[in-house]
Amino acid sequence: MKKIINTILPLAYGSYFNTLALFSKEKVAKKAFVLFSSPRKGAILEHQKNYLNKAKGELVSVENIKLQTYTWEGNNKTVLLLHGWESNVYRWKNLIEFLKREDYNIIAFDAPAHGNSTGDFLNVPIYTACSERVIELYKPNYIIGHSMGGMTSMYHQYKNPTNTIEKVVSLGSPSELSEIIAHYQNLLKFNDTVLSSLNEYFKQIYGFHIEEFSISKFSSEFSTKGLLVHDEFDAIAPFSAAERIHKNWQNSTLLKTQGLGHSLHQDDVNFQIIDFLKSE
Repeated sequence: MKKIINTILPLAYGSYFNTLALFSKEKVAKKAFVLFSSPRKGAILEHQKNYLNKAKGELVSVENIKLQTYTWEGNNKTVLLLHGWESNVYRWKNLIEFLKREDYNIIAFDAPAHGNSTGDFLNVPIYTACSERVIELYKPNYIIGHSMGGMTSMYHQYKNPTNTIEKVVSLGSPSELSEIIAHYQNLLKFNDTVLSSLNEYFKQIYGFHIEEFSISKFSSEFSTKGLLVHDEFDAIAPFSAAERIHKNWQNSTLLKTQGLGHSLHQDDVNFQIIDFLKSE
């Protein structure tokens, strides 16, 4: 039954958007954008609470959002962790243990509308604004992001080329907003009128069209050292995304895995991350 609902509901939204577009391109653009930016999951699960509660730090305000931060103190350099879509800081539990053994000072926060943070929506520009504030406060030396968090970490560097970040690690991250929106359109089956309206809405509120938001293009301007970890068979974000970013990011290393999936929680990956952070 759940599978049937998950199949029918997106098509119902798509049909609604197609009908609404006949009457108002502005309204359909806003509604398509809100749905696109609204996570369904990401709350703290019962088995995650004890681990995260021990590390809860201060609440950081960004506009009308309260970000829940977490801290694992260490005497080494500071690492900031950015989780992905419909997740929370608990996803970093395995890597955190590796970082603690090396005495890194670890900072993380639940993204807006995820975990213990407030908010209703999340996308890369919103996530980047939050990251800018946290980086300003905690001045991390390294940033590690998974999926949307990796995309955010790289977009942050594009927008803020001069900051405290010395190295960036991206795990299973997408590159092109156009590919993400194409998947969204295919899932809901909305028409090109809706797509065009959504495209203009992005331009109106963020200053770029969908095709213009490209991490692979932005990466040609990166000066920090980067490690891109991506599984060849990633079913969520294509491996070609990492290849395109690596091609343009002059100071990057691409680590291709096989069969580790999108999450990349495995010890082998964590050992590689630690080696990269410790390298000159």
